[in-house]
Amino acid sequence: GTGCITIDVLGGKPGKLQETVVEGERGPKIALIDIEGVLSEGARPTRLGFGEDESPVARVRAQLDKAAKDRAVKAVVLRIHSPGGTATASEIIYGEIQRFKAKKSVPVVAQLVGIATSGAYYAAMAADSVYANPTTVTGSIGVIFVSVNVSGLMANLGLADQTITTGPYKDAGSPLRPMTPEDRALMQGVLNDLYRRFVQVVAAGRPQLSAARVTELADGRIYSATQAQASGL
Repeated sequence: GTGCITIDVLGGKPGKLQETVVEGERGPKIALIDIEGVLSEGARPTRLGFGEDESPVARVRAQLDKAAKDRAVKAVVLRIHSPGGTATASEIIYGEIQRFKAKKSVPVVAQLVGIATSGAYYAAMAADSVYANPTTVTGSIGVIFVSVNVSGLMANLGLADQTITTGPYKDAGSPLRPMTPEDRALMQGVLNDLYRRFVQVVAAGRPQLSAARVTELADGRIYSATQAQASGL
């Protein structure tokens, strides 16, 4: 659920926003904003495959903008239930929360629900406080690039790769040929840069932890809510 190398084209305008009341009748408001599903910059196909849902990034941006303009909003709760998503979507949502906080000085609380891993935890680091249910699964701090090599299968079927590129690294990570040591070093360098940014974000969001301690915790493993709390995450 990470796919942090994928860069989608920005799109998927949010649908018309409609405010609903969860509890209460009058007075100051606490805005409840859901961040759920796989985080991506672009619109997502619907479950039945007919049409597209709005972009998670665009939806969160629109909801935060609406909350920023509402003088009655005195706090925001981000209810997060997501396995993460692309590095860029996670970074944009993180930045949108930071932008909201700079515009409107109210408390922002992240509530981690069933699962809040990888890019979802990344986004939560922009909140002032982070809470989790006892059964929440979180963590998975890291970056992954998934690739397979099917060249052996192709050879058994009598198929050969005829890819033409303009440079030796243009097809790095292609499933049609084995990955060379140079390809692997190139891809690892990209992932390392994205990982360093992830560690930087967590260290900024959890000031009680040093960057070195965050790096120790950020080995890709998931944590229970109890483990995450005990470790300072």
